[in-house]
Amino acid sequence: MAYPAQLRIPAVYMRGGTSKGVFFRLEDLPQAAQVPGPERDQLLLRVIGSPDPYGKHTDGMGGATSSTSKVVILSPSCRPGHDVDYLFGQVAIDAPFVDWSGNCGNLSAAVGAFAISGGMVEAARIPRNGTATVRVWQANIGKTIISHVPITEGAVQETGDFELDGVTFPAAEVQLEFLEPADDSEGEGGAMFPTGRPVDDLEVPGVGTFRATLINAGIPTIFLNAADLGYTGTELQGAINESPEALARFERIRTAGALRMGLIQDAAEAVTRQHTPKVAFVAPPQGYIASSGKQIAAEDVDVLVRAMSMGKLHHAMMGTAAVAIATAAAVPGTLVNLAAGGGERQSVRFGHPSGVLRVGAEARQVDGQWTVTRALMSRSARVLMEGWVRVPVA
Repeated sequence: MAYPAQLRIPAVYMRGGTSKGVFFRLEDLPQAAQVPGPERDQLLLRVIGSPDPYGKHTDGMGGATSSTSKVVILSPSCRPGHDVDYLFGQVAIDAPFVDWSGNCGNLSAAVGAFAISGGMVEAARIPRNGTATVRVWQANIGKTIISHVPITEGAVQETGDFELDGVTFPAAEVQLEFLEPADDSEGEGGAMFPTGRPVDDLEVPGVGTFRATLINAGIPTIFLNAADLGYTGTELQGAINESPEALARFERIRTAGALRMGLIQDAAEAVTRQHTPKVAFVAPPQGYIASSGKQIAAEDVDVLVRAMSMGKLHHAMMGTAAVAIATAAAVPGTLVNLAAGGGERQSVRFGHPSGVLRVGAEARQVDGQWTVTRALMSRSARVLMEGWVRVPVA
């Protein structure tokens, strides 16, 4: 029996923030995969190596974690005032689906560099030395991201001394602005707070009722108080991920929150929408030892946050969840804001399992409703490998 040769597709393997993924130009994908649909999903699943019942991604480019099982498709933007269209796919590890329901804030840091190196930004706008501004259209959620990419001798600068907790080695700093990050298309209320309130009582069948902040900013997120869950907010991955009971409880909370936010209409839909919403729990500052062994003092942070991603506690913090944290911290009365000490604020330092991250947001009230004009954070990014991925023909 004759077997066909593998497909050979140009690709770049990049780290962005605390994530990494396989980046493609839309035009380089096979014709059938250049449009949304099962052919595209099947191709990208095979690139990553999913579904993998062994949970290792041995036969693919994935890393068998939510942070490393990601794909990005980029193309020159036809949208006025934008350079590149950015589409993100979160690939499930042990199930045959790709979740297109949200953005990846960490990989957003790599998009500008890819766009510049790939000729998607006019050469006249790239300084010989300095910073290039790349306007990115985030196609999953319909939002604008402005990426400030360092340039040295006309090329993207990737090395530097910027340190990001959760990433082992320093690199060049990439500053990101998420414009109007509240997703007003999601949820029953069609606003940053889909229920219209900064805090709700979230009833979770079979589990209990919890005080919760339900917010659509960066990515739909459910914030809970750590103490209400029996946690301190200093937990590392093992404390959650090694407990099947804890994981099952968080998934029931996530499903109840998704229903309350209007993201799904039936609980069964949560299975095919694992990327969103996120669930996070918060606590007032206290000292702890990060996963690297680094000592984090209470005075180093304003609030502690732990977040779930694709059914597991994240090793650091998703970039989009960091936007949600910044937004919620800026609005008086949310659980994040209260855990951080209350009042109005434009930035917050939060402690996560790998260390500390500072994020900012500009919030204001308009006709009695809170709105956020932009959220800010710094990340780093670099190319890990470039060339072609090989994909067996189905």
